[in-house]
Amino acid sequence: MNVLLITFSFPPAGGVGVLRALSLAKYLPEADIRVDVLTASNAPAVGRDLELLRQVPSSVTVHRTWTLDLPFGVRKRIKKLLFRNRSQKAPSSENTGNRNFAGRIRKIFANLLLPDPQIGWLPFAHPAARRIIRERNIDAVIITVPPFSSVKLAPKLRKMFPSLPIIVDFRDEWLSTTIRFVSFNKDQRAYDVARHTESDAVKAATTVVAVTENAVRELRKRYPEYGAEKFVCIPNGFDTAIQQPSIPSVSGKVLITYIGSVYGSTDPTTFLDAVAQLPPHIKSSLQIRFIGRIEGEAYQEAFKKVEEVVHLRGFVPQTEALSLLNESHYALLITHDPVNVSAKFYDYLGATKPILAAVHPEGEVKQMVEDLRAGWCADIDDSVSIRQMLVDAVYRAQKNENTYRPDLQKIALYHRQPLAQRYAQLLRGIGGVRS
Repeated sequence: MNVLLITFSFPPAGGVGVLRALSLAKYLPEADIRVDVLTASNAPAVGRDLELLRQVPSSVTVHRTWTLDLPFGVRKRIKKLLFRNRSQKAPSSENTGNRNFAGRIRKIFANLLLPDPQIGWLPFAHPAARRIIRERNIDAVIITVPPFSSVKLAPKLRKMFPSLPIIVDFRDEWLSTTIRFVSFNKDQRAYDVARHTESDAVKAATTVVAVTENAVRELRKRYPEYGAEKFVCIPNGFDTAIQQPSIPSVSGKVLITYIGSVYGSTDPTTFLDAVAQLPPHIKSSLQIRFIGRIEGEAYQEAFKKVEEVVHLRGFVPQTEALSLLNESHYALLITHDPVNVSAKFYDYLGATKPILAAVHPEGEVKQMVEDLRAGWCADIDDSVSIRQMLVDAVYRAQKNENTYRPDLQKIALYHRQPLAQRYAQLLRGIGGVRS
């Protein structure tokens, strides 16, 4: 069976956004599936991770095409210049953004780049995909997003190849949460474009895959005209060997590590307020490390208020990040999102490191932490409960009270290898084999 995997970012690009595509490219060949990858050659990335590139099997053919995008640092500087004074609230009328020249420029950029700035890849990706499907005898296509603009390829390919099985793979649920927390443009026009884009993609897709049960429910609720079997959950996972839980003894400070970017859905403000309010003897016993990119001046300023406790490390390759996690007493998770589950959560599971989760009280992350006995939770909007969670964590580590009892049997189900085998079964089940 021959599969084309379409993903905007792929190693050597680093960051958690490439890991799902990498796992499919890495493990689907074990199920006798030949994988071709179509990706952007100059996709902006937080950093390069050559170790991830070395994990791509030699049997996988990677096709890299150009995209009309700027380097990551340049793009961030332009975004900062154009949007630094923009309100978080959507404008109330079409005239709101036109009150001055800067507002008009912002509006032009925001509306030109819908549904997201990566739409500049489509003029190159579409003809490349057509060529690869024909030349490589492709039996099925997987389009994994975000960036969500890539789902526009689904209806385009459907017109060219009416019987070709196409899977649209949503690593994040789009319309319920992501557009509100992460999107560069949050106005009504942006939402309308996103809604129509998703609807067209769902219609064109043979199967729609989401990574959480909550996301599947959202999709089924939005598209009741399709059978429930069209929407499938195959979660994210981890790619390390599960170890027996091992919590380091405390010889100095209790070490808590966060891995990943800090942006809208992982807004750390309430968490940092809780840290600032900790009793002095707890603060002096604690060190919190944030490994990854901090997006936005407001967040960077908030970190400065607790810099005696919180240390910022910036982006590091995944292997180094997991090594830093392994030497920690706890893994830190922050999310306001009730639907999506951050990819870092699964890396925390694989490291069998107890999780301190400041999360949405009704979200899927909280349900999973409790079901897997993976750690302790606090309400992300309640600094008092977060502060108490941190105090309890310090006392527990200092007293060497090993109350962490994860369900390793359930956690093992989230390894990327068996998850890729589930994907292989799905591919075969939708009839993606040429006669």
